[in-house]
Amino acid sequence: MAKFLVDECLSPDLAEAARQHGFPESSHVVWMGKAGWKDWELKTLILDGDWTFVTRNSVDFRGLAEDPGTKGQYADVALHAGLICINGPATMSAEAQLEMFEALLLELSDPADMVNEVIEVTLDELGEEFTIERYPLPTEAA
Repeated sequence: MAKFLVDECLSPDLAEAARQHGFPESSHVVWMGKAGWKDWELKTLILDGDWTFVTRNSVDFRGLAEDPGTKGQYADVALHAGLICINGPATMSAEAQLEMFEALLLELSDPADMVNEVIEVTLDELGEEFTIERYPLPTEAA
């Protein structure tokens, strides 16, 4: 069963929402006593624990949006349980984060299908609408 680990840059409400949507093992980095951990430290925890990671630090984990997987923590990862990137303006509220994440949870037919995939949920600069994009990482060509 899929389980989500929410980064400390996002509201703990996302982990609670995942639990309410049927993913009881989901957690938050802070709840695990890992606040302040560097990305490379989290990478080991994420991969060893078979977590689907949820973060705002998209570039740090997937690399540049124009060329995902060429840089970032997942650049050399051949197998992972999925990466969810919650993107938006710096002023994005916890409520907006939660709304975007819950919409994504409702859209997922089978989270187990997220293996080696990235899902990006992006709020526009006005904070009014968001889009959901899904793609493989590593890419098919890799």
